[in-house]
Amino acid sequence: MKTIVLLDNTLQIDVRYACEDADLEDNICIKISESCPEEEKIFVHDESHLYVTPEQAQALAAALLKAVEKSAQG
Repeated sequence: MKTIVLLDNTLQIDVRYACEDADLEDNICIKISESCPEEEKIFVHDESHLYVTPEQAQALAAALLKAVEKSAQG
């Protein structure tokens, strides 16, 4: 599992392969947890799970890397 912490440590994103769902197409789990005051929340719940396919995860990763490259160029 890979954990990424954002927004002054109030938003935690965990990305993992959901081996218990190996038989499903969408077996990549993105778990988003928030620990901030209710009025600052981005999501409705303290914790949300988003399941994506490997192809969708790869597209998301590629989009993030492309944005990083553009940011580095100024």
